[in-house]
Amino acid sequence: MNNQTKLPQERVDELFDILKKRFEKNSHRHRDLEWTAIKSKLESQPGKLWSLNEMEETGGEPDVISRDEKTGEYIFCDCSPESPKGRRSLCYDQEALESRKKHPPKNSALSLADEMGIDLLTEEQYQQLQQLGEFDTKTSSWLKTPDDVRSLGGAIFGDRRFGRVFIYHNGADSYYGARGFRGLLRV
Repeated sequence: MNNQTKLPQERVDELFDILKKRFEKNSHRHRDLEWTAIKSKLESQPGKLWSLNEMEETGGEPDVISRDEKTGEYIFCDCSPESPKGRRSLCYDQEALESRKKHPPKNSALSLADEMGIDLLTEEQYQQLQQLGEFDTKTSSWLKTPDDVRSLGGAIFGDRRFGRVFIYHNGADSYYGARGFRGLLRV
């Protein structure tokens, strides 16, 4: 691990405190999981802790939402009520960013997710997240787009309006102040 992905111990302690409080406050998201086991797994993977810190620093409010029974991995996801503030106004991917001739955004969702060491949610994962609460009632979030849609220049995003979850499409090069992305991290 390089020093750029190693957090100072003081920040590690702060982050564990934040994550533990969020975990305890939102037990409906992760029934039958224990914080001590999750903390232990995180302590053995400092790079993942760095990614969680990036999620936290950009406004994602990451929390454990499940455990993969096959791999034993804990699944963290951005659980902020709205799309994370520090990850908005981004087009979908690098190709879309490079295709913008006028007023390009500062980055793309896929590039930033890669830099942070996280994945965009798939449509299915987004639907599952929405079962745990009401997210993106005023914003929207880019979702991992199927290759056949992306090859035609599009990308998909989701939000919750009128008590329902909607999945839409847009040009991959579009970007809006109210659209960001939610990340997923396996630990």
